[in-house]
Amino acid sequence: MKGFVVAGTGSGVGKTSITTGLMHILSKKMKVQGFKVGPDFIDPMYHKAATGRYSRNLDTFMMSHDTISNLAHYASQDSDISIVEGVRGLYEGSTGLGEEGSTAEVAKTLGLPVILVVNARSLTRSAAAIIQGFKAFDKEVNIAGVILNQVSGDQHERKLREAVTHHTDVKILGVVRRTPQLKMKERYLGLDTVTHLSKEVASDLEDMLCDVDIDALNEISAGTENEGRCPYIRRKLGLKAAIPMDDAYCFYYRENIECMMASGMDIEYFSPLKGDPLPNADIYYIGGGYPELYLDSINENQDFLQGLKNVSDEGKIVIGECGGLMTLCSSMTDKDGKEYKGAGVFDARAEMVGVRHGPSYVIAQPNDLNPLFAESVRGHEFHYSHVIPGKNVRFGFDMGRGEGIINKMDGMISRNSLGTYTHQHALSVKDWMGKISEL
Repeated sequence: MKGFVVAGTGSGVGKTSITTGLMHILSKKMKVQGFKVGPDFIDPMYHKAATGRYSRNLDTFMMSHDTISNLAHYASQDSDISIVEGVRGLYEGSTGLGEEGSTAEVAKTLGLPVILVVNARSLTRSAAAIIQGFKAFDKEVNIAGVILNQVSGDQHERKLREAVTHHTDVKILGVVRRTPQLKMKERYLGLDTVTHLSKEVASDLEDMLCDVDIDALNEISAGTENEGRCPYIRRKLGLKAAIPMDDAYCFYYRENIECMMASGMDIEYFSPLKGDPLPNADIYYIGGGYPELYLDSINENQDFLQGLKNVSDEGKIVIGECGGLMTLCSSMTDKDGKEYKGAGVFDARAEMVGVRHGPSYVIAQPNDLNPLFAESVRGHEFHYSHVIPGKNVRFGFDMGRGEGIINKMDGMISRNSLGTYTHQHALSVKDWMGKISEL
C-alpha cells in the first residue's frame, strides 16, 4: 500500500479542497484509493467524485488498529496510490490527552508519511514555528512535506520559503494561492453532497494546485506491504435489501453495505425523492442524510412512507439511522414548525430544534429486547433534530457512551424494525449481520 496522509494544523485550513484536488489530478494517470479519518460522510463523497472509487472511513475509536490496517490494504489492492484525508488538526483525538481517533494515530498505524497543510495567511516565520512544533510533538509521525495555503503573492511566498527552509527540514511541496481559491459550498451539517465533479470545479481544483509538485508527492509516498483480506463474514442468505440513495438519504458507511452484500444480500438502490416506490425486499436500510430539507417531496411519496409501515407490520427487517429514524416516526416537523406525516412505524415525533448534537462517538449496547443486533457496536451520532417517543415505546440499545434518543436509550423497536440516532459501523464488531442472519 503506497500513499500519504493529508493532515492539517486545524480545521478549516483547506484539507478537503486540497485532498480532492490531488485525487482528481492523480486519477488522470493512476488508480487512486481515498480514505477519510473519522466519522464523516460528506468528504468521502468528494473523494469518490474525484477518483471514481468508494472512499473509506478509518477511525481508531470505531475500529481496532488491525481492522484499520486490513481494511486499508483490502480497499487498496488494485490501486496505485492511496490518499488519506485527516480530520481536524493532525493530533486531535477523542480526548484531550490521548491520540485515539486522531489522524496521527491512523498515519502511524498505516506507516504512511504525512503532508501537513498550513494556513499561511499573514504568516512567515510563524509558519516555520508551527511546522517545527508539529514535527517535534510526536517523532513517530513522519511529517514528510508541507503545503502552504492562502499565500497572497510572490513576495509572501518568497518569505515563507526562506523561513521554512531555514528553520525546518520539512520539504515544501507547494503553495496554494489565495486566488483563485475553490470555495466548496457549505451546509449547516457540513459540505454539500456531491456525486460528480463538474468541469468548472475540476478546472478550479487544477488551477488551485498548479504550484504543487505532484512528482515530489509520488516520491514521498510510502507504506507497508499487506495483501488485505476480506473483512466480512461471508454467507449465502439469498436475501434482497432495499436502500434509498439520494440527497435525503445518503449517509452510509460503505462497509455496512458491503457487510450486507457479503452476507448474501442483493442490494437495490432507489430514490424516494424521485418518486420511486418502495421496492419489494426482505430488508430495508434507511440511512441518514437531509430528509428535513425535502419533507414536501418525501410526504408526496406515500408509497414510500406507507410501504415502510406495511413491511414493518409484516415483520420484515427495517433499520433506520438518524434521518431514517426521523422518517420512521409518526410525524416530522421542519425548522419552521410545519408538521408532516411520517411512516408511523414508531409512536414518536421528530422535530428539528436547531440545536446541534455532536458529532460524538457512541457505544450502543444491545439489550434483550433488541431484535436485530447482539454485539455492542460503536459509531457516532450527529443531528439537529429531537425525537419525542410515546409512552409505550421500547428501546433496544442502552448507551454505554453517547446520548441516544432519550435517557441514554436508543434504538426504538417495533417487531423487527429498529430506529436509532447511532450511525453504526459494521467493522466495530465481529459479526454485524450475525443476529439478522438467524431471523
